[in-house]
Amino acid sequence: MRTDTGQVFHLEDYKPTDFLIPETHLDFRLHPERTIVKSTLKIERREGVALDTPLILDGDELKLESICIDGVALGDNTYVVTPDRLEIRGLPEAETFTLEITTEINPTANRQLTGLYRSSNVYCTQCEAEGFRRITYYLDRPDLLSVYTVRVEAETSAAPLLLSNGNPGEKGTLDDGRHFAIWHDPHPKPAYLFALVAGDLGVITDTFTTASGRPVNLGIYVEHGKESRALYAMDALKRSMAWDEEKFGREYDLDVFNIVAVSDFNMGAMENKGLNVFNDKYVLAEPDTATDVDYAGIEAVIAHEYFHNWTGNRITCRDWFQLCLKEGLTVYRDHEFSADMRSRAVKRIAEVKGLKAHQFPEDAGPLAHPVRPRQFREINNFYTSTVYEKGSEVVRMIRTILGAETFRKGMDLYFERHDGDAATIEDFIKVFEDASGEDLSQFALWYDQAGTPNLAITYDYDQATKTFEIEIEQSLKPTPGQPSKKPMHIPIQFGLLGTKGREIRPRATKGGLVKDDVIHLRKRKERFTFSGITERPVPSLLRGFSAPVTMTSELTRSDLAFLARNDRDEVTRWQALTQLLNSKLTSNSKRVRGGKPATIESSSIRLLGELAFNNALDEAFRALCLNVPSESDIARELGANIDPEAILGSRDALILAVAEAHGEKFEQLYNELEHHGAFNPDAAGAGRRSLRNVLLDYLSVADGNPKRASKQFKQANNMTERAAALNVLVQRFGTSTATNDALQAFEARYGNDALVMDKWFVVQAMQPGESALGKVNELMKHQLFSLDNPNRTRSLIGAFSSGNQTGFNRADGKGYQFFAETILTIDKKNAQLAARLLTAMRSWRSFEPERREHAREALASIASVAGLSTDVRDIVERTLA
Repeated sequence: MRTDTGQVFHLEDYKPTDFLIPETHLDFRLHPERTIVKSTLKIERREGVALDTPLILDGDELKLESICIDGVALGDNTYVVTPDRLEIRGLPEAETFTLEITTEINPTANRQLTGLYRSSNVYCTQCEAEGFRRITYYLDRPDLLSVYTVRVEAETSAAPLLLSNGNPGEKGTLDDGRHFAIWHDPHPKPAYLFALVAGDLGVITDTFTTASGRPVNLGIYVEHGKESRALYAMDALKRSMAWDEEKFGREYDLDVFNIVAVSDFNMGAMENKGLNVFNDKYVLAEPDTATDVDYAGIEAVIAHEYFHNWTGNRITCRDWFQLCLKEGLTVYRDHEFSADMRSRAVKRIAEVKGLKAHQFPEDAGPLAHPVRPRQFREINNFYTSTVYEKGSEVVRMIRTILGAETFRKGMDLYFERHDGDAATIEDFIKVFEDASGEDLSQFALWYDQAGTPNLAITYDYDQATKTFEIEIEQSLKPTPGQPSKKPMHIPIQFGLLGTKGREIRPRATKGGLVKDDVIHLRKRKERFTFSGITERPVPSLLRGFSAPVTMTSELTRSDLAFLARNDRDEVTRWQALTQLLNSKLTSNSKRVRGGKPATIESSSIRLLGELAFNNALDEAFRALCLNVPSESDIARELGANIDPEAILGSRDALILAVAEAHGEKFEQLYNELEHHGAFNPDAAGAGRRSLRNVLLDYLSVADGNPKRASKQFKQANNMTERAAALNVLVQRFGTSTATNDALQAFEARYGNDALVMDKWFVVQAMQPGESALGKVNELMKHQLFSLDNPNRTRSLIGAFSSGNQTGFNRADGKGYQFFAETILTIDKKNAQLAARLLTAMRSWRSFEPERREHAREALASIASVAGLSTDVRDIVERTLA
């Protein structure tokens, strides 16, 4: 674990390596505690590099066994080696030479789960971002591309499966009970995309024929006995491959494509060329063990990692500052895939909810950074929602600005021009400028300026001249390292609604640029005038959530209700409803804190009922409307002096009022939605279950009786309905007999299934109120809990700290104290995991003074500890700054 916290890397300091490694040969002799790695590297000195320039290679906790150049062992005086660095001087004068390095590593002791590690008797690698240096000394950076040939050797009985990147080659048995396999990847790649898996796993296989007629052998490897739970993942993979050919013209380029699911993994999945390694939660699914959310997540992540084959692998990023070039772009691609597979509007709303819940707070806090950061201390800490989700939004805005046809031309040019390159954001922007003839230099500020822009909007309708004016002023608050900001190019998709929701076709006659249904805001303040408007319209702005911004406008509550009832754009319709509810919930949160009773507006209650019973609307959309803003949503709207208990009281009061007003009809609809047929994870089935489950919560609140939830828990034929019922029991009925009975029954049924038991830990960690901390402490002693497993740790500690607003943010600060102590324990085992969990504290300054001080003390207690990992120290110091 690296604990050197002094070095800060800057984008402007980038320079190419002095040496290239066009060919990399790796020979692994696998052993649980003593794996020997022999790397044979073809080294090539760049033109113009002085002959006395040393070759400096990266390492991390390595033990050097031997080193040779062109077959001759090096003397001690020609190199300097430490576990983290190898510097070789007196290199041959020839332009190219061969370097052989042998290292020894201990995969079993590697609990950081980066580099090569062994868990559950399976050897596995995770090399992004800088894990390859934990395998052998190397130029471990993304712009160093090499063709890899890999030989893997292991005991046949312990590891009958030997996989690596690329296409399979020779394999065979050896005399000592061992065997070997050789893999060759013809496509040059950086070290972070290297992968190796060895062990005893089950497999399902299939084939895919590409558009040009090439057959590709597909394999998904899982624990024995779980093969049937990988069938949905295989189906998602084949759909992804076909979709990428149709939508982006991208055909797969190897003879095989393999996926391996492992239980101990720091990330969701990894796109290693031809050998994707997955956290098994994004592969394994069957109706009895996986929810609709799980199925949708598997579909999205399978697609995401496959799409990386072109946006990330064939074209990689020049340096880690360009991380969004592969991640943001690929997130956009997987979002579009999921939208085509499911309800586009519902999928888009889910994306917006996620962006507001995770990325907007990141933009508003001490961890704010641009989509392309200009400096970092620890790159692992920049695998953030800003890079991924906001990065996707930036790509989406390019499509909105240029139009679908020109956007596709730009993408085609990107693939043509940069295949085999390590590219930059400038390269990406340039292809769209060349394809469209547009100047996107102002738009490129989205990559360089941190923060969420706010749009202040005013309207003016003149009946005499039949003109409607929209004035928009953009602002962007200071963020760390960026005290002042320039105006952005913000595309605002819009519509104007007349009587009964009739679409008015606006004609822009004066002011800023308007093309078709998109307002292009490019100045600090601009006015847009539309003529021929015969009645006062209700403007529908930011349709499809066309830009990641916030808005403050002069729309009245009746305007918002009108949009919620009539807008044809379901995203804007949902946003209007959310804004309407948030304004009342935030107001009531302040009143509850002040000791005054909360008031619930009858018009809002009627509106929710109308949407719930509107059969013309998608059931999943109706469920989203009934899922009123969460506690964290309300807190984000309040912005400062937050009291989680007051927020919970305000939200529960609204739910109770809606439940009491519509209880009888809710019960009728709940019963109508019951389905007795076979489970189907398609969009229609998921929507029906989603609506039924949110109704279950309302009905349970209305009658205060756990009987209905208990019945659904016992009778459910799928995990979606069973888990939803369990959640209602825990959230609404705490430690009641019905709740305890359900928790015990769930554990008895699924105690041997780690992924399902993660849900059991999550639901208990989310129990509201001060009692949650005691429950979390109790669960940490459970025989099935271990801080060594990232999934289990996230399911308890992560759910508690990020999702339980009242339980974690206790007024006495004990939740923060517990969290700080736990982070320090995890940091000694898995620094990446500890740092990512710690980001739950990013909004600590927004709480009321007592909680704020307790949070500061907890963070300071972490910062005061000597020997923190680079990952954790980076996060804690930026959070406190």
